[in-house]
Amino acid sequence: MHLKRPAGIGSERIGPELAQELIELFAREARRVPVPVFLSSLLLAAMAWNQLGGSLPWIWLAAATLVLALRWKVLGGLPQASHSLDVKLRIAVLMSGVNGVVQGTSIGFAVALDTPERAVQSILLLTLCAGSVATTGGYRPVFVAFVGPTLVLLSAMWALGAPGAAHRWVEFFIAALVLVFGGLMYQLAQDTFRLLKSSFDIRQEQVVLNRQLRSALDEAEAANRAKTRFLASASHDLRQPMHTLSLFGAALTMRPLDEPTRQIANHMDTALQALSAQIDALLDVSKLDAGVVPVNPTTFSLSGFLERLHDEYAELARAKHLHLEVDCPPDARCETDEVLLARILRNLVENAIKYTPGGQVAVRVSAADAAHWQVSVEDTGIGIPEAEHQRVFEEFYQLHNPERDRSRGLGLGLSIVRRLAQLLALTIDLRSAPGIGTRFDVRVPRGRPAPAAPPGAGGPPDAAPRGESLAGTRVLVLDDEEAVRKGMETLLQAYGCQVRLAGSVAEAVAQCESMAPDILLVDLRLRGQESGIEAIERLRALHPGVPAILISGDTAPDRIKDAHDGGIALLHKPVAPQALHQAITHEVHARSTRHEPGITVQP
Repeated sequence: MHLKRPAGIGSERIGPELAQELIELFAREARRVPVPVFLSSLLLAAMAWNQLGGSLPWIWLAAATLVLALRWKVLGGLPQASHSLDVKLRIAVLMSGVNGVVQGTSIGFAVALDTPERAVQSILLLTLCAGSVATTGGYRPVFVAFVGPTLVLLSAMWALGAPGAAHRWVEFFIAALVLVFGGLMYQLAQDTFRLLKSSFDIRQEQVVLNRQLRSALDEAEAANRAKTRFLASASHDLRQPMHTLSLFGAALTMRPLDEPTRQIANHMDTALQALSAQIDALLDVSKLDAGVVPVNPTTFSLSGFLERLHDEYAELARAKHLHLEVDCPPDARCETDEVLLARILRNLVENAIKYTPGGQVAVRVSAADAAHWQVSVEDTGIGIPEAEHQRVFEEFYQLHNPERDRSRGLGLGLSIVRRLAQLLALTIDLRSAPGIGTRFDVRVPRGRPAPAAPPGAGGPPDAAPRGESLAGTRVLVLDDEEAVRKGMETLLQAYGCQVRLAGSVAEAVAQCESMAPDILLVDLRLRGQESGIEAIERLRALHPGVPAILISGDTAPDRIKDAHDGGIALLHKPVAPQALHQAITHEVHARSTRHEPGITVQP
């Protein structure tokens, strides 16, 4: 069936989204209003039958009921219909017009009704018209299609008057009032539609803004991931030659040298340590972003903890003529990860010493509340403007280092502090002003009081021997870079180890077939698709339970997580010779004390 398009009807005038909104409104109301409309129609038919008798009122009631049923069926299913939006709107106008005509034809019964019954009839029809303002959303074509025939016929009924009416002017006045009321309802319908459209536009704008916000967040997250990958790749590329240099440098210092040559070697080692510390800061950020930093909460003494921190930085403070003070109640104990809290406070103390030209740096502990201690790191340094209080926690942001002096670090210290505080669920407050100084307050949970020590207790737990000789230890080095293999060989031979080298997994398997290694030193990222973790699994198939250490210059969060999930000890390039010696000693010693083969976990 082709519906001729009435003027002023079309989705392009109001937009397809609003047209769909109206169609859904018509569908809801078509399912909601049939019962009250049917009851009003039943009352009209009953009044007419009471005066006229016969079947005509009931035929009209059947027609009105049929229209309501059609509206329930047609309009109720209109949102799911396959028609275009324009056709759906025209169907809604048609159904509204048919309903208005049917309701308006009830005026024909007025000739048999007395004045009170005609008044009741008028009230019912005017009520239906007023209700259509809401049920049509004020959409003019649908509203007028229903109200037009109903009110025109109602006004005509009063204008024509009842036979023998005594006061004709009253009926003319009521006819005029009906038209005036219709005009008011028309204005109200327009206002209703404007409100509907305004509300719809606001919701659409909110949808667009939410979409834009989500897109911006996705772009920001993608940029952050790209930044992390870039830093990881750059860190890896820098760590490889640094690792080689540190290996050869350590081997060089273990040889007999004259004093000028030894000083050169020591200066090289100092420069490498400074560069390594900066790259380690990048590694800390990557680890925290990867979510592989484990939290091991313990209860420990804050006073002893801070005394060790004081001893660690006392010499550095004296070198700058600063007074380093620690003030802590002797019974203060807290419950958190001691290692991670130490990293937070080290960064804060280092920053305080770095940016305090004179005066003092103080670490104080006070009661924050019944459940928390407050650890404050306060200095008399240059201070931070209030406008910069949030920015100082951003990566690579340094307030007083415009020339990017690398001796002051990379600007990652406070960024790491913030990440660690979030990981430990600690709160950090910053108070600072230029020329006055800076104070960081860290709230840590209180710990349980220390239990009484049993008699004879207090000795340190057994540990792997630190100074144990590695002479005769059989080591297999698997690394795809020849310079790293040679550097490892030079250093390990200086330790007295028997060293075998392999540049690929296949070479490592061949070496293991001719020698049973005491430990494997494997690069995490090998050439091509080979992985250090997979290489260790293959080599352990030949020698079950052989200790292994992964050595990597890769700081990518996903790779760090893979190594962590594998449960294998992981060292990061450049590896300090003492750290390498200690790790090998620990792993070999741990195997000798185990009764069953298994995976060696980094302590």
